[in-house]
Amino acid sequence: MAGLPTPHPLIDQLPAVYLEQDFLQRFLAALDDVLAPVLLTIDNLPAHLDPRSAPDDFLDWLARWVAVEPHEDSPTEVRRAAVRGAVTRHARRGTVGGLAEALRLETGTEPEIVESGGTAWSTGPGTPLPGGGPPWVTVRVRVGGSGGSAGGGGAGRVVDRVRLEELIGAEVPAHVGFTLELLPPDGEGGGER
Repeated sequence: MAGLPTPHPLIDQLPAVYLEQDFLQRFLAALDDVLAPVLLTIDNLPAHLDPRSAPDDFLDWLARWVAVEPHEDSPTEVRRAAVRGAVTRHARRGTVGGLAEALRLETGTEPEIVESGGTAWSTGPGTPLPGGGPPWVTVRVRVGGSGGSAGGGGAGRVVDRVRLEELIGAEVPAHVGFTLELLPPDGEGGGER
């Protein structure tokens, strides 16, 4: 990065008596050329740590730092949103709301989620548990027409069934089974199960 200006020239750090020595000026200028990229990176560290402004390669590192793995072929803005909302999503992980948010981020559409669980409370012992049978979740996602792209806010995004199944499997609790149904946009018949 030759010619990159240094924010803190070394020559300015010396007492005035040394400022007129030619060798020292050239030597420190060479060091400034070497240190300029390092100093500029350190000066911009807050921008590198913010998912809204981090360079793409640094964004991937930030994603690993907060335990998020957005697909590498996802648009940059989707990857930035995944990193930015990681802490909030981790707090909601394993819930219907957390699953819905992860699917919205991936597809750009509002999923329909039906679950078998439930809650109950009682002041006495022996109250039957809510829900019935083994725990399960059914996820329905509306996708675009023949091209298979997501409708609504995610127009143009391609919905990959395997990718969605991996996402759902990572978001639901380990003991909960799931079914994914890809549905056509509103008003069209049929559907893939």
